[in-house]
Amino acid sequence: MEIELLQVMDALPGLVWTALPDGQVDFLSRSWCEYTGINAEIILQHWQDAIHPDDLPELLERWGAGLASGEPREVDARLRRFDGEYRWFLIRTRPIVDATGRLVKWCGLNTDIEDRRRMEALLAGETELLEMVAGGRPMPLILEWLCRLVESVTVGCYCSIAVMQPGTTRLEHCAAPGLPREFIGSIMDASLASEPFLSAAQSTKQVIVTDLLSDPRWEHCSWRPVAEKRGIRAYWSIPVVSASGKVMGVCSIYYDNHRTPVPFDHGLIEQISRIASVVVERTQNDATLRRSEAFLAETRRLSSTGGFTKRVSTGEIIWSEEVYRMFEFDPNRPVTLDMIRSRVHPEDRLSFEDMLDRQQRALDYEHEYRLLMPDQSIKYMHVVAHATKDSSGQLEYIAAIQDVTERRRSEVALIEARSELARVARASSFGVLTASIAHEVNQPLSGIITNASTCLRMLGADPPNLEGACETARRTIRDGNRASDVIKRLRALFGKTDATMESVDLNESVSEIITLFRSELHRSRVALQMELAASLPLITGDRVQLQQVILNFILNALEAMGGIDDRPRQLFVKTEHDADESVRVSVADTGPGFGTDDPARVFDAFYTTKPGGMGIGLSVSKSIIDNHEGHIWATANKSGGATFSFAIPTHQKQRKGAFGRSASWVAGVTDMPKFK
Repeated sequence: MEIELLQVMDALPGLVWTALPDGQVDFLSRSWCEYTGINAEIILQHWQDAIHPDDLPELLERWGAGLASGEPREVDARLRRFDGEYRWFLIRTRPIVDATGRLVKWCGLNTDIEDRRRMEALLAGETELLEMVAGGRPMPLILEWLCRLVESVTVGCYCSIAVMQPGTTRLEHCAAPGLPREFIGSIMDASLASEPFLSAAQSTKQVIVTDLLSDPRWEHCSWRPVAEKRGIRAYWSIPVVSASGKVMGVCSIYYDNHRTPVPFDHGLIEQISRIASVVVERTQNDATLRRSEAFLAETRRLSSTGGFTKRVSTGEIIWSEEVYRMFEFDPNRPVTLDMIRSRVHPEDRLSFEDMLDRQQRALDYEHEYRLLMPDQSIKYMHVVAHATKDSSGQLEYIAAIQDVTERRRSEVALIEARSELARVARASSFGVLTASIAHEVNQPLSGIITNASTCLRMLGADPPNLEGACETARRTIRDGNRASDVIKRLRALFGKTDATMESVDLNESVSEIITLFRSELHRSRVALQMELAASLPLITGDRVQLQQVILNFILNALEAMGGIDDRPRQLFVKTEHDADESVRVSVADTGPGFGTDDPARVFDAFYTTKPGGMGIGLSVSKSIIDNHEGHIWATANKSGGATFSFAIPTHQKQRKGAFGRSASWVAGVTDMPKFK
């Protein structure tokens, strides 16, 4: 177990350590020791030596405060790597307590945030640069500031920028605060064949020299001796290109050691090139302002509540103040995707990730998802987003987001009201059925009682009226037969009596039902997919009864999907000719399915899987299919939901009787399709 725990710690994306309640470090993970290059036994006593001296006082102060309060702490500090380079880490500490609440140990995790800190610094510097451009500051001053920004976010580098003179193909040095003049002069005097930055300007492509001394392309360049003297070993040249594709200059980055670009470097190169193009092309400022105005106008048009913009390539998200209020985040904190995910309701995370996938494919989208707030309240958010391209051709989304919680609550209330109305309607229908049965049976029973009383009086007369008594006895028999007929008709409602049959095209029957329910499908936000088999054989059956079974399946599917919000609501209706010479109709949904229930039980009388259900509809449907010599069944879908099917043989006995009329009457009176 201990070995597995150590393996888990080493696999974590960070450096794990623990300390005793008094703050004494008693464990450092292998990755911690390997990163610092210090022996585990030594570093346990001298771990502070790995912290940057400028960051150590604040770190110790925060650590001491955490020890005193027993509360978790977070602090940023630079940690020295084995090669001597310092990188920023987010150091999190969490207390571990026993069952009685006593502090037994501290657990810490150091996460490398160097790239994030650099990118944040670059983004902050970009903002300041744009303010300098908008303020009309001189271009050389702005470009020098840009070079210093690049040098500040990347250790051991020097930056220079050369600008293409208007109307010419001549590059002129503009800024290089960290390099001597003789070095810059030698580069500017070099020929096209031997200078990387001139090659970058001509080809409009990056030129990456990872090792200047070993790269044969630059063996004879005139400035190489100066580079060697200065200690330059790597050299990257990035063309500064306008939105129209015109080269406006070249930005060069020099390193004093061998250097191959890493993912952060590629992002840095992209940012530098874009910023420099804005600075050089002064009119870009107006375009940026126009884009901001267009963004504001678009968000106002889409929604009056809030808006945001997202640049897909960098993941940069900019929120309006109203959106911060909806999510209840601090407006001073930069928005991250992880912050947003922390608010998304667990049941909606799958559809939320699907929305993010659509963003990568540059698709416009409209989406609704729920937020689960810290106080456990739920908010419903509606997003409408439009994909566009910024001035550099990068994919960007402009979107409006609206809090529709109250609207959704109203919809839920409306659904509950409709459900209650349906329940009342069904109860009323059963009341009508009961009254009808009572009326039909009451009449012959009243006649029997009256005739029997009359017969007794006639027989009790002196002398007895035998002829009258015989007549009243015959009337009693007649009324008894009438009552018997009523009972037979009631038994026929659920008995397997003969039905009146005709040739039925199930494709046509299905189409008629779907036509009636197009609007209901649209209102319920259900996507319909029909697959009707070609040349489907006719069957012999009662068309109305079979349509009632299909209708029952469809309405049950709609009810099952009524509460589904974490995946698409889809209804699949299919007809096919089975190999056993029968015709099958299937209705599938993407609802919750049967759970742990046996699908076969749903056809039992008075068995239901729905709150408030009565278990009648599918029981009567089974009686109808059985009467057609068919088979009815239900299965659970692998991907969720359920499929209800029935199959009718193409060759049946021609039968007639009362069942067809009785079953139709029951379905109409009891609102059969509403039950499951």
